Amino acid sequence: MNNILTTNIQTNENNGQINKNSALFVLCLASFSVPFMGSAINLSLPQIGASFSMGAVSQSWVATIYLISTAIFQVPFSRMADLLGRKKIFVSGLMLFGVSTFLCGLSPSGAVLIIMRALSGLGCAMMFGTSMAILVSVFPPQSRGKAIGINTAAVYFALASGPFFGGILTHNLGWQSLFYLVGFMSIAVAIIAVIVLKSEWTEAKGEGFDYFGSMIYALGLFGLIFGFSELPAAFGFAMIAIGIICFTAFTFYELKYKHPVFNVRIFSNNKLFGLSCLSALLNYACISAVAFMMSLYLQYIRGLSPQKAGLILIVQACIQCLISFYAGRLSDRLNPSALATAGMAVIVAGLTGLIFISPDTPISFIIFLLFLLGFGFGLFSSPNSNMIMSSVDKKYYGQASATMGTMRLTGQAFSMGIATMAISLSVGNNTITPHFHSDFMNGFHVTFIICAVLSVVGTYASSFRIKR
Repeated sequence: MNNILTTNIQTNENNGQINKNSALFVLCLASFSVPFMGSAINLSLPQIGASFSMGAVSQSWVATIYLISTAIFQVPFSRMADLLGRKKIFVSGLMLFGVSTFLCGLSPSGAVLIIMRALSGLGCAMMFGTSMAILVSVFPPQSRGKAIGINTAAVYFALASGPFFGGILTHNLGWQSLFYLVGFMSIAVAIIAVIVLKSEWTEAKGEGFDYFGSMIYALGLFGLIFGFSELPAAFGFAMIAIGIICFTAFTFYELKYKHPVFNVRIFSNNKLFGLSCLSALLNYACISAVAFMMSLYLQYIRGLSPQKAGLILIVQACIQCLISFYAGRLSDRLNPSALATAGMAVIVAGLTGLIFISPDTPISFIIFLLFLLGFGFGLFSSPNSNMIMSSVDKKYYGQASATMGTMRLTGQAFSMGIATMAISLSVGNNTITPHFHSDFMNGFHVTFIICAVLSVVGTYASSFRIKR
């Protein structure tokens, strides 16, 4: 393919003014705050639920609404960044994320908290729709895997420290302290980004913005994600049907529009890109519910405190952090598709083991399964990200970055949808009291049966890329 592995070392006329290490440092700081919040909040959900009298399903929406908001806005904002400047959108998103996250701690009710989380997702969409595009614009192909590995390691370090510090903060200072900390930290990073990032990277300056296409895309993605979370109700099937119709219309419309919000031909003309995005979607769909379900299991079923549950969950993220760092470096020298496929195979083993968890399972075995999941996900993520970003020309860095982010967030939302549906069918919107423990475990097992099947499909899809 003529657009694979572009050899442009300088991707912007202003790159010479940019200190690559400083830019990577800022991007890593930004990449830290979002997953830190995401992993830490799982430990706070029971306390949040108690504060606002929220049931299990309502608690899941604190996480799910954020994922939906981020997913539906990433592609439109990445296109807007190509027109107005990636730095502007990145910094604005980071600031919005920080302010709205801080306001989450001031929420007087569960409804207000969910609204603030939706705004946080909007800020995250602006930030993560541009961050990877900025990174690959700064680093040339021969050192890109190393940079992506470091950035990914920062994400997993956040995932590792989130449960630990989140558990400590929640246990000693209350769940509000977590939002105050992340909000203040994100605002500080936004100020640093203004100083460090010198270029704007406007790859499509002067072109028009596709408002109608953006609206159809957002409606379609919302219908799919929200509808899936409402299954098996008839309303959920109706929303999924609306989502499919909107995406079909979106595809035909974008093929004819002069300046589309997303160039859908990038999938049909670049099979490597398409397979890598599909692998990412399936990977996040099968693994993202682990932290949420295990947090509820450890606290409700095993009776552990948020702090002790966090110490157990930290195992997976620590291993992910370590492995992703070295996997990124290896993907510059070895076949990244083979590395990613091996990682998916390890995930299959870990998820299969979770299916057999019971209220009496030894904690040591649970830690071993989390170790497997962390190893597999770390081995998959950095090489797969390198494949996605290196398979397109620099003109499409923004769209590739947003697509990768959308696959991640859509997969996470689908994963949370699986967990929410399983809990809804087994427990309903009731508090998980001892009376409902056996029902919760039924939903727990159903969740990981579905996730294990998805991981098998993801491994099969990833294997198709190896020869390519």
